[in-house]
Amino acid sequence: MTSLFSTVQIGRYTLANRMVMAPMTRSRADDAGVPSDLVATYYAQRSSAGLIITEGVFPSALGKGYVRTPGIETDEQIAAWKQVTEAVHAKGGRIFMQLMHCGRVSHPSLLPEGAQPQAPSAIKAAGQTWTATGLHDFVTPHAMSVAEIAAVIEDYRGAARRAIEAGFDGVELHTASGYLPEQFLSTGSNQRDDQYGGSVENRARFVLDVLAAMVQEVGGDRVGIKISPEMNFNDISDANPQETYTYLVGQLSGLNLAYLHVALFGAKVDYHAVLRPLFNGAYLVGGGLNKEAAQALLSEGRADAAVFGSTFLANPDLPERFKLDAGLNTPNKDTFYSPGAEGYIDYPTVQGA
Repeated sequence: MTSLFSTVQIGRYTLANRMVMAPMTRSRADDAGVPSDLVATYYAQRSSAGLIITEGVFPSALGKGYVRTPGIETDEQIAAWKQVTEAVHAKGGRIFMQLMHCGRVSHPSLLPEGAQPQAPSAIKAAGQTWTATGLHDFVTPHAMSVAEIAAVIEDYRGAARRAIEAGFDGVELHTASGYLPEQFLSTGSNQRDDQYGGSVENRARFVLDVLAAMVQEVGGDRVGIKISPEMNFNDISDANPQETYTYLVGQLSGLNLAYLHVALFGAKVDYHAVLRPLFNGAYLVGGGLNKEAAQALLSEGRADAAVFGSTFLANPDLPERFKLDAGLNTPNKDTFYSPGAEGYIDYPTVQGA
């Protein structure tokens, strides 16, 4: 029986266990997108995970979507992330950076010179985002030209390179939660009539072009992708998600990616049964798992590793707690996105250290 505590090969790395820390926005960067000194402590505390995937990091300033989120564009940002990777590696951990371009679900107050958010089409999303002055409604985004699309693809390429320069073991493309890659994938947000819109082949082109650039830059065995079919977060919708995601995953095989990360939240379709056979790398499953559900997925061969979110946030020593069948800390939702150490680096370990 495959155990949560057994090793697993993901890309070029042999991980110490099959417990992965999910990417989770924590809003502990400054206004320039530089992670605070607390960030290194936070991730180092959780380095017993087989793999850590960081919070979403914007590849360029136009990709920022929330206040106090970090980037990987400037020398200052790179230097701060180096402290993070060094701290994690010093404890024997592995860490990938998630690259997150928010696209239309941003706000001019968060972007350089008050720019309009970028998107495949000028379709406003319902909802709001957090800015320095509180919640503000999304605005109608700017429909990207083909030249602007090419520039963003290069932004992702450069971000992948800079992440490796900062010491990360790899990078994950965030293609869920209604952010820019999923905006291109989905019929509700992409109404283009050029090579990046219309058919499923065209709507998937942006994601595949970004992945190809990242793979060319750092190697497929250091690149992963996250998807979340039918999560419908940030007003995203698709007329035929089964067709969309079956096509997308079917096109990944030639890229030789390290992993496919699939997080399901309420989807009626068993996407794991549909997608796992189509992918030739490690298959990571997330979405509200506990120890028993994760172990069952591994035992049944439905996943190669299990991804834990707020459970890892509140339990920095989660693998140890699972080994001991110890009780779990309860996540403090009031401090998920607040600045400072409270609810960030002060959760106790099972040993009280």
